[in-house]
Amino acid sequence: MEALIPVINKLQDVFNTVGADIIQLPQIVVVGTQSSGKSSVLESLVGKDILPRGTGIVTRRPLILQLVHIDPEDRRRTSEENGIDGEEWGKFLHTKNKIYTDFNEIMQEIETETERITGNNKGISDEPIHLKIFSPHVVNLTLVDLPGITKVPVGDQPKDIEIQIRELIFKYISNPNSIILAVTAANTDMATSEALKVAREVDMDGRRTLAVVTKLDLMDAGTDAMDVLMGRVIPVKLGIIGVVNRSQLDINKKKLVTDALRDEHSFLQKKYPSLANRNGNKYLARTLNRLLMHHIRDCLPELKTRINVLAAQYQSLLNSYGEPVDDKSATLLQLITKFAAEYCRTIEGTAKYIETAELCGGARICYIFHETFGRTLESVDPLGGLTTIDVLTAIRNATGPRPALFVPEVSFELLVKRQVKRLEEPSLRCVELVHEEMQRIIQHCSNYSTQELLRFPKLHDAIVEVVTSLLRKRLPVTNDMVHNLVAIELAYINTKHPDFADACGLMNNNMEEQRRNRMRDLPAAVPRDKSIKGPGGPSLPPSEPPAFEGEVTKAASSGSQSSSGEQTESGTGSWRGMLRRGEDGNAVDRTHNHVPSSPHKGHAINLLDVPVPVSRKLSAREQRDCEVIERLIKSYFLIVRKNIQDSVPKAVMHFLVNHVKDCLQSELVGQLYKTSLLDDLLTESEDMAQRRSEAADMLKALQKASQVIAEIRETHMW
Repeated sequence: MEALIPVINKLQDVFNTVGADIIQLPQIVVVGTQSSGKSSVLESLVGKDILPRGTGIVTRRPLILQLVHIDPEDRRRTSEENGIDGEEWGKFLHTKNKIYTDFNEIMQEIETETERITGNNKGISDEPIHLKIFSPHVVNLTLVDLPGITKVPVGDQPKDIEIQIRELIFKYISNPNSIILAVTAANTDMATSEALKVAREVDMDGRRTLAVVTKLDLMDAGTDAMDVLMGRVIPVKLGIIGVVNRSQLDINKKKLVTDALRDEHSFLQKKYPSLANRNGNKYLARTLNRLLMHHIRDCLPELKTRINVLAAQYQSLLNSYGEPVDDKSATLLQLITKFAAEYCRTIEGTAKYIETAELCGGARICYIFHETFGRTLESVDPLGGLTTIDVLTAIRNATGPRPALFVPEVSFELLVKRQVKRLEEPSLRCVELVHEEMQRIIQHCSNYSTQELLRFPKLHDAIVEVVTSLLRKRLPVTNDMVHNLVAIELAYINTKHPDFADACGLMNNNMEEQRRNRMRDLPAAVPRDKSIKGPGGPSLPPSEPPAFEGEVTKAASSGSQSSSGEQTESGTGSWRGMLRRGEDGNAVDRTHNHVPSSPHKGHAINLLDVPVPVSRKLSAREQRDCEVIERLIKSYFLIVRKNIQDSVPKAVMHFLVNHVKDCLQSELVGQLYKTSLLDDLLTESEDMAQRRSEAADMLKALQKASQVIAEIRETHMW
């Protein structure tokens, strides 16, 4: 199991090369207040002076410290290969392959690198320094030294220095694969420990927190840390270990770490004899090594799964970015062909990426035809905008100066054309909706289907422009065809249409039935066979003049020479009768009202001054004529609407949809497949090459990490 820590160090190195922190690797994070002795604990673990020392905030950047234990044989072989003179050495990530055998140089490099990022003030940075120490005197560990927790800004420190440090600490200890090393000075109350407080915020059950009590030798006289070390004050699951660090005087006198460790052992034997074998820096190093190994063993299966998942994701991402273009001509033709094929498949409903949130492509066009357009036509009232007075006026206008015996056919044609014309607007709107949907399909193909186009924004824009232009060219042609479909219906009113003839026959039967009913209901004083006879033929009932085509034909054949003499005498249908009625009416008025009449009345009437009534009760004949025309209009309108509802979608499909499908690829090739445009169209977006490179590096790192983990045998884990 000792081999597990070097494996994690290898993984750390692998991911450091790509500068990414996407994998949360197991490591030990050192947390404590400022000047609590964190750096001294680390130096005791290393056995060398490597960290800058002083008062105030000294650690201002995270230091990721990897301790690598090497055997004498390995040390000798590595020394020969790299020309190293010494048994211990260090390497920084930022200095690449430079090897430091003088640990004072390592300390100086840490100070220099810290000031390079954070400056000379007392500010902090979250950019870590990576240091690897190779030595036969260390155990395999990976530790992170963080800035100490402070409360009050000092000097030119930022006002929010406390918040910055807390956020930096939480960034590392929130990693569930990390072990928290909470450092607290023995000469402070354990209950006020900031390190334990922040550790408990992310590790409530204490499974990954180990407490270290420093400065045991600086406690007040008469006091000891026995209760604290035994866990009676604040229990910590992973344990509490007490250590004795070098004082500032010892550091100034260049006291060696090995001498300090020997003095620490003597102090513990003297002061805490029963706990001496479970405290001290050497015991701390062994404990950390053991904890880290077990922690890595527990995290390894999840880590392996995470690496494999990420590798698959980055492989997919890299595939979406595509390979660098070698043959531009072939690439352009391939992209154009793929887009055209995907566009056609989207219309046909066989696209690879089917939209689930809303209707798209051919399905939406079908919806427009049969739902939107169909319902709109069905909602058009056959008699909409047509009042009974309008119908009556049209009938009168169609007769000219002569009173009409029969309903004029011209009025029917005039009115039915007016109603059929109303179908043109929804038909043109249908064309517009289909055009808009075909425009939307372009964006759908770009976003979901042909992701390669996103690599080449200029090519994408050019394709959109060509397809839009093609659609724009077909729109007037399709609109003209729809105009013509309506114009065709208006050009010839086919009253011999089978459906229309059936409707007329049914209407004749209904009208005849109504006439019989009315004749049956006449009062007994009026003879039912009373008629107006003419000198030349049969009679016509004065109350039932012919009203529609069937009756007109019968009346014309049976007595075209029928006289209207009795009508003239009775005063119906002649200007004399109108005058006579006027005189009679005036006489009645005079009789009832005893008002002197005007000298002009009864002698001369100015008909132009008589106002035409806007609304009045229609006579039986007028009402019957209007009903006949309205029924005929409705019947014929329904026939035309059915034709339009069937022919407009067919015209749109032929002139717009199918034409674009058939001509799209040839149009794209003709407009874009030109040698002069190749370089310009296949220019990648600025950040695409960089993102491809980053994804390739990350994929390589993940694959290498997967290989590193795969080298671990089950026997290494126990």
